Amino acid sequence: MSDFKHSLIIILVMGVVTLATRILPVLIFGRNEKIPKYIMYLGKVVPYTAMGLLIVYCFKDVSVVQAPHAIPELIAMTVVIASYLWKRNAIFSVVIGTVLYMLLVQLVFTV
Repeated sequence: MSDFKHSLIIILVMGVVTLATRILPVLIFGRNEKIPKYIMYLGKVVPYTAMGLLIVYCFKDVSVVQAPHAIPELIAMTVVIASYLWKRNAIFSVVIGTVLYMLLVQLVFTV
């Protein structure tokens, strides 16, 4: 399969999946129906669960016994937490933390 066809299929599948995630809730719950309590509960707890999962995933291969001893990760994590507490904007905090982490591992803590 050519790269163009492969890319086109991926884009089409992702478009259909994105559209389905937008349409499915309306089909299941309707436009004017009250949203069930368990769905509202999931809407409140799933983002925190996902963030916890991402934190575990990000730190799973970090070694504190080998250089740089998890220092860039801890600095970036501290900046993410501090910037979130300051601005209350998750996207801003993640972007700042990611940029800082990449700068630290590329320029400061080179092994």
